[in-house]
Amino acid sequence: MRLGDGRRAGAAAVASVLLVAALAACGGGSPERRSDGVAGAGAQGGGRSPEATAATGLPGVGDRMRRRIPVAARQVVAVYGDGRDSARATVVLYAKRGPRWERVRGWPGHNGKRGWTAEHRAGDNRSPVGVFTLTDAGGVLADPGSRLPYTRSASFAAPRWWAKSHWHDFDYVIAIDYNRVKGAPPDDPTRPEGEGRGGGIWLHMDHGSGTSACVSVSRAAMEHLLRTLDPDEHPVVVMGDRAALRA
Repeated sequence: MRLGDGRRAGAAAVASVLLVAALAACGGGSPERRSDGVAGAGAQGGGRSPEATAATGLPGVGDRMRRRIPVAARQVVAVYGDGRDSARATVVLYAKRGPRWERVRGWPGHNGKRGWTAEHRAGDNRSPVGVFTLTDAGGVLADPGSRLPYTRSASFAAPRWWAKSHWHDFDYVIAIDYNRVKGAPPDDPTRPEGEGRGGGIWLHMDHGSGTSACVSVSRAAMEHLLRTLDPDEHPVVVMGDRAALRA
């Protein structure tokens, strides 16, 4: 994460503390055992269906949540959590073609290990329900062709004292604009609404079980999202358990 000019004596120590805090929000802390199975009904890995499903509204998303989607948004990543207390989810990319939303591709994924909440707090291990813009990306690996501004840095790497299954979680990340500064690298520690509201919530690579608040999908899914999400289309994520999204 950014440290200004890096000349202050204590900068490295401060950076280490802030980085651990940021990464903990994305699935750190005590790594979970691997979950069996995949996300809920309707998950599809990889390929596009022969005929993409089109609808005037987003499937499974009620009027209240849909009204929160900016008018300019023409790409939506919908995260359908299996249940309020479930860590499993289905992640679907939609694109708006004229007045209609078209399903592009979907994948199984995971969310917070304790499920979902409309009032996310730091350390609650639940992902926040809501609609959030997607403006910035980054990771340990080189830019795979991201349309979003991409910051490559070794600072994204998961600590090696985490379980080995978590070491590649942040090879690719897309920042979810919850309690963060848009236009900053995903690991920027600034929390406009205060530390208590949590932050550092990302789309990132899956390790097979729930996160601390983030949404995780396969490497192939992350590469597809990075190459597809376009700032000119004003992409957003619509995320929550299925019941909350329908309300």
